[in-house]
Amino acid sequence: MLADKIFLKNGRKIVAYNVVEEGDKIHYETSAGQLTLPRSIVDHVEKGGLMPTMESPAAAAANLDIAPPAMESNPNVEGLDANAVHDGAVDRGYVAKLEDEARSGGAKANERAAMAHHAAAQFEMSRGDLGHALSDEQTALKYAPEQAMLLMNVAYVHLRRSEFKQSLEYLDKARGVAPQNADVYKLTGWAYYGMNKPDLAVSAWKKSLELRADADTQAALDKAQRDKQEEESYRENESAHFQLRYNGAAEPSLAREVLRTLEGHFAQIESELSYTPPEPIGVILYTQQGFADITRAPGWVGALNDGRIRVPVQGLTSVNSELSRVLRHELTHSFIQQKTNGHAPTWVQEGLAQWIEGKRSDENAATLVQIYQQGQAAPLGRLEGSWMGLPAEVVRYAYAWALANVEYIVQTQGMGDIQRLLDRIAAGSPTEAALHDVLRDDYGDLMQATAEYLKKMYGR
Repeated sequence: MLADKIFLKNGRKIVAYNVVEEGDKIHYETSAGQLTLPRSIVDHVEKGGLMPTMESPAAAAANLDIAPPAMESNPNVEGLDANAVHDGAVDRGYVAKLEDEARSGGAKANERAAMAHHAAAQFEMSRGDLGHALSDEQTALKYAPEQAMLLMNVAYVHLRRSEFKQSLEYLDKARGVAPQNADVYKLTGWAYYGMNKPDLAVSAWKKSLELRADADTQAALDKAQRDKQEEESYRENESAHFQLRYNGAAEPSLAREVLRTLEGHFAQIESELSYTPPEPIGVILYTQQGFADITRAPGWVGALNDGRIRVPVQGLTSVNSELSRVLRHELTHSFIQQKTNGHAPTWVQEGLAQWIEGKRSDENAATLVQIYQQGQAAPLGRLEGSWMGLPAEVVRYAYAWALANVEYIVQTQGMGDIQRLLDRIAAGSPTEAALHDVLRDDYGDLMQATAEYLKKMYGR
């Protein structure tokens, strides 16, 4: 397939196809869907090269603990969802039929065509296909451009793709149509929070709660207010890929060195995973007490990534090897989170983050093999969810086992299989199914192969 190359002003290059220059935007596609860049950051576009077989995945998503706005019930479209989506697929023939009717029909026909595309988008989003979901939601808007819920759903998909500025464009339109809709302000708060603008996020969420009580919005507001209070005296700095805030008591030279270190790690991880996050990544440098107060994480947590990289640096005047390692680990989480649309399980997240930071399984190999041979190894399926509630001694084992399984895959199959695994997870596949697609192994097979690898590689 012929591909185009987009050369950015910062020196990076994006390989894509169907590149379209439109006003101050440049649209392009990859296998994960359509993305948009502002023309201001693009140097030039070259057309017509060969698309490599391992192109960079392009869908990035925020890990939002919120659901998309629900459409209100409408008798005009009753039963339409089942006709537009059935037997595990979108019925494009049926959708096309409604589009034909809309061309010669009135408002009701247009509404039915819009809702058919919306139903298709909801199905595609449930499978993790955010590119096609966005396309269908945008097409739905062509048939019902003043429908506030459709505007908000387009904004929601942009949020899931970490395209916060584009999301705000649709939310501004939705606010003009439905100024008293709480969901408009709820989503607006998430967009601003994703852009590292907690002040504006707080204002939007407060307005949303004035209009309607909502537990998700209240939790988001409480967290943003803690951030805002802690960061009021913080200084700011930024680089090509990062927006950094740091406690006023910290050395400005440390902040600059942290940014230089992160930029170096960014280039390494970008190469390892064949992926470039589309938005600047937020970084907060705390005192020890500030970190504990804001994150409220268990005592064994030394740093945190909840969309922003949060690291305590009290007492440091320069980036030592330990801080560099922590930054590389947490930055890997940002890449994985966005590359997989927030779907990567914890064992994949932590195993890969440890591998990329430079850890290996040598010191834990004998213990892990013994635990496996005694039948006491926790199945990987149990390590998919959050580890925050686990005791410290269990967490230590979970980290070691996660690293061992990722190490086995990388060392025996190569980083290309890790990339393919992440791509399938991003597309909505359950992790074990994605693993079987890539390695032809289920969890049991992988655990056995990992134990055998550890014994062979590190056995005495």
